[in-house]
Parts: sequence; C-alpha cells; structure tokens
Amino acid sequence: MKTTSILNFRLFFIQPLFLLIVISLPGHLFAGVTRVEVEQRIDVLGGQSWADSGAYERIRGKVFFAFDPANPANAAITDLDLAPRNEQGLVEASADLLVFQPRDPARRRGVGWFEVSNRGGLASLGYFNRGEGGVLDPLEAEHFGDGLLFDQGLTVIWVGWQWDVPEEPVERLNLWVPHAENADGTAVTGLVRADWSVDAPTTLLGLSDRGHQPYPPSDINAPENVLTVRDSRAGERHVLPRSSWKFEFETRDSEETKIKGISLASGFVPGKIYELVYRGEKPPIVGLGLAAIRDLASYAKHDPGSEFPIDRAVAFGVSQTGRFLRHFLYQGFNADEEKRIAFDGMLIHTAGAGRGSFNHRFGQPSRDAQPYANFFYPTDLYPFTSTAQIDPITGRNEGLLEHVPKQLRPKTFFTNSGYEYWGRAASLIHTTPDGLNDVAPLENERIYHLSSAQHFWRPGFPTEDRRIEGANAYRLTPLNLLITLRALAVRLVEWVESGAQPPASAYPLVADGTLVSPTGVAFPELPGIIMPRLPHLAYRADYGPEWAQGIISHQPPDLGEAFPSLVPQVDGLGNEVAGLRGIELLAPLATYMPWSLRSGAPGGADHLISFLGTYIPLSLDDESRSANGDPRPSLQALYGNKDGFMHRVKLAADYLVTQGILLERDRDSMIALQGEHWDWMHTK
Repeated sequence: MKTTSILNFRLFFIQPLFLLIVISLPGHLFAGVTRVEVEQRIDVLGGQSWADSGAYERIRGKVFFAFDPANPANAAITDLDLAPRNEQGLVEASADLLVFQPRDPARRRGVGWFEVSNRGGLASLGYFNRGEGGVLDPLEAEHFGDGLLFDQGLTVIWVGWQWDVPEEPVERLNLWVPHAENADGTAVTGLVRADWSVDAPTTLLGLSDRGHQPYPPSDINAPENVLTVRDSRAGERHVLPRSSWKFEFETRDSEETKIKGISLASGFVPGKIYELVYRGEKPPIVGLGLAAIRDLASYAKHDPGSEFPIDRAVAFGVSQTGRFLRHFLYQGFNADEEKRIAFDGMLIHTAGAGRGSFNHRFGQPSRDAQPYANFFYPTDLYPFTSTAQIDPITGRNEGLLEHVPKQLRPKTFFTNSGYEYWGRAASLIHTTPDGLNDVAPLENERIYHLSSAQHFWRPGFPTEDRRIEGANAYRLTPLNLLITLRALAVRLVEWVESGAQPPASAYPLVADGTLVSPTGVAFPELPGIIMPRLPHLAYRADYGPEWAQGIISHQPPDLGEAFPSLVPQVDGLGNEVAGLRGIELLAPLATYMPWSLRSGAPGGADHLISFLGTYIPLSLDDESRSANGDPRPSLQALYGNKDGFMHRVKLAADYLVTQGILLERDRDSMIALQGEHWDWMHTK
C-alpha cells in the first residue's frame, strides 16, 4: 500500500488548546494506518509532574486505516472480500483515539500500555491508577488517582475497536467500518438472534445488548422472524404467534426511522426467557476491530512519524476485552501485515475460558454468554488451553496458540477471579477437555487466580440494600482484587522490558485437590446460605456448516455435550485455598464468596447473578457466634482484639510485598483499610 506523505511533524503545546494536525504516513513505512488526526493536545493537570516521567500530555483524535484484502495477515477477517474498496483496492476504516504520554520524549519509557476499551470505556485509570472509575473524558485530578501508570513512564493508549458501542455518552471510543455488500451491490442478509431474561414487567425489549447498536431487520415480515418463550435456560422453546408481537421503530416527522426493539401486546412476563431470531441486513465488517488494534500497535512501534512512539507494546483487556485478546491470539492477529509481532505482552483479565463475537457475520461484540443472560452466543468455544488438547467427544486437537509461532507469542498473564471459575468456565484454560488432568501454561505465560474475588471491585463496605434476605450476608464483596492487579501490571512490564521473571503461576489444580467439581466444594453450612450447583457451562455448539467461514446459519445453535466446569476448593471459612491470596484472606474478617445466587428473582433463582460475589462477616465474639449458629471462628477467637488483628495484617502485607504481588507503595494504605474494616464491623 502506498500513500503520499502530506505532512509529517510533531508540535508540542504547553497551554490547553484545540487543534487539528493531520499526519499522512508513507505506505512503505506502515501499511495499516494511513493518517492520524490530532484534534486536541493538552497538558495533564496543568503540567503536573509524575515521578521521573515529568509532565504528561493528552492527545485526542482519530486514526484512519486501510486494509489490504490480499495480505495474508487479513485473511481471517470475515467478509473483508465483500467490503467496499477505495481506488487502491483497500478497505478503509477509522476510529477514536486517546493517548497519554510523557511530554518530554527523553522521559518516555518506550513501553506502550494499550487498553482494549471495554464497550468504548476507559478502565486502566481506575484499575491501575486508583482513579475514579467510569470516567470517559479524564481531565480532573480524581480521574488520575495516584498515577501508577504515569509514574512508570508508560505511554497509555486507547483506540476504538467496537462498531456497535452505545451512542451515548458520545465520549465512548468508536470504530467506523464499512458494511458487506454482494457483488451486485445488494445488501447481505442473514440470521440475527437476541434474547432476554425478563425480571420486571415490560412491553418493550431492545434488540441489542445493554444499549448497543442493533441490527435492523431486512424485512419485518420475513418468515425467519420467530419469537419464542421458555421457562428456563435449558427449557423447551414455545413459538409465539407472529400477530402477537411487532418490531418497534423510532419515529421522526411521522416516519419510522431507527429500530428500537420488539413489543408484545400482552406484555413480557417476568421470569420468562424470550428469544428472537430474525433476518437482518448490512452486516459491518466486525473483524476489522481486531486488525485496528493490531495495526495501531505496530504503527506506534515501527513508524518513525508516530505521534506516540514506543519500542514495546503491552495489551490489557478486562472481561469483554480480555476475551477479545484471547480471540486476537487464536486468530493470529499478533502478527502484523509485515509479519512482525504486534504485542510483546498481554494482561488478559477476567476473561475465563471465553472468546467472543468479534469476527463473524452479524457479530454482536457485547454478547457474552452470562450464567442467566445472553445464552449460547459464540463465546465459550474450544480450544481453551494454549497447547493443543484432544477433545474426546469431537476428536478435534487444537490449542489457542497452536498455530502461533513462538516468536509471535507475547508474554502473557491470564488473571481470573473466583467468579470466572463459577461464571466463565475458567478451569478450562488449564485442564484437559475431560476435566481429569491439569495442563501447564506455556513458558511465555503465567496463570494467576485472584482467590475468592468477584468479577470486579468497588470501594466501600456493604450497605443494607445489599443484604440477602434471611442471612447475615451481602451481595457485592469488598475484597480488593485490583490492588493485586496493580502489582502484576508492574511485574508484566518488567518481564516484557527486561526479562525479569514474574511470580510463579498460582491457580487451583486437579492434582492437589484444590480444583474440584461444584458438588465437591467443602463449604461450611451457614444459616440462610445456599451453595450453587449450576456453574456456567461451555457447550460443544453447532452454529452451522459455514461457521468456519464466520457465518452462522443455526440460530439458536444446536447444543452438544457440555465441557466440565471445575471450581476452586475452599478452607474452613469458605475462602478459596489456591491462587494469590490477598490480605483479606491471610487475615480474614469474613467469608468472601465469588458467587451469588439469583435468589428472589422471578426466574432462574438457582442460577448465578452475573459478576457479583457474596460477603459473610465473621461473628464478633463467641457468644454471638453461638447465637447465630455460625460454625466459623469468631474474630475474638482468631485475633483476641484489634491489636492482634492488625499484627496479623502487617505480617500479611510484608509477605505479599516480598512475593512481588503487593506494591510497597500500596502497603500502608492496605493495612489502614483493614483497620477501617475492623472498625466498621464493630460499629455497623
């Protein structure tokens, strides 16, 4: 690919201002990125200095891509051959861009921290800088927290990769891609599926997941448009009469415009599961999101005109985008168009065994196959382990990295909380498909289980509105998995940059009995607490004869036998034994369960709530312990008093620092937080 270099320079501004700088890039230097438009360049917090990195600057803009359908690096992109092309025969796309980097080039570490944006948002400043979470346009001091990533001198980069992020708020990072067209210019059509677990009465259901952009129907009267209802996840589907429901559209000037969803005249009944299969049209080239992430990394690493030059790239993905990175590796996208490695390291967090709808026709990247929502989408798919394992049912023999040459394999941390073992089939990433034996990670990998943690962390202690009826227990736990993740991020960058060996893998094993079937968990019998028996399952699903080409023709898929889902064993308190056990487990004040049931819900009460754990505080003394019928020891029996507890906490903190899984800078604040937890328990 060749482009004309119109402008190639760099400007530095001290005062905040808006500007537009267009950088067109010589094609022989970098094929995928054709130009970067810098719309804004400002100093962060007025030029505040960060450790040895000095002042940071913030760059907002857009990046433009062109992809060669004939390049083997793009061969895996579904429907790329059906995309409109420019005069050079290339397929174009564009995306939002956000970058933070040290303003002084001499102070840049040369390592880029690429966050694959979860649904158009920004997680890294909350996850690693301890900044305010959920911020889409970070500008204020509270958005940047203690600045860990900036103190490390990293260049922090986001680029849009998802075509269907919600339209609001507008600050979400977006990707604009073309739609597939038949050779004669007519629209490509195909089957689309949407489903809903209804928990409250309603007459309207949106077609997309969680407010994302929906696919419009190609014909509202197409015979493939079928709505069914069932009573449970695996229940029998019953077809509802076509006359009983209809597609709903937004109206403007008395004309129907954008699709909103479907309505049912009698209303959707709480406790039921509804599923719609319909014929959609104009599928975007979803897989260009994978190529965009790849090509921006290689642009930053290799193009001498890069606005944010780096020597090495580390990718971070959480939940949805952790699954994205597993998909990225499996489909060979870590080799760029010139066969160079794109990412030198990856932190794949809370992805479990999943991949996702990131590269198929009518893909919905937001759909994620939760325990009681988004059923049977192509998320939890064999292969699961990096090395090839034979599936005894299908006979397939494949691994996640089996087709990736060693020189293109990044140094990778797979980190999962306890929730991912129950709700995301995480055991499959390190066991054989029959669940009988352990599978070790590759030499370029570490697997870390963040013991007893739920899927995410929010600051603060439980509130009464989170109390589980009939039990001294709360949904949403205060166990802080992010404090461990901060340390692991530092260890990963060191490993990528200098080869410094990170902590050894730590996760539950079949061989030593710390990874067991759900019925084998020795959880203490606690009043009002019901142990789950239905973990999330990954099925051998048949999406149709063209699935290998990224086309789904079986909607819903035909389900074969499920893979076994194993879960971590627990200690006498009910806390998980194996993995990286943080201060909360080394000096426990409670039982931290990474799961919580839908008890009280109108349907699926014996299934898991997505992402949430359960917090069960210990009794304060033996008298209350006996009165509560609690088999666990009391705080009085464990520690005597607060001084005894704080002594244990300090020993735990020192141990974690020496093991490299707690940063020295976090030691004192974590010790203080445990003291606050003790006081809260004694005053609540």
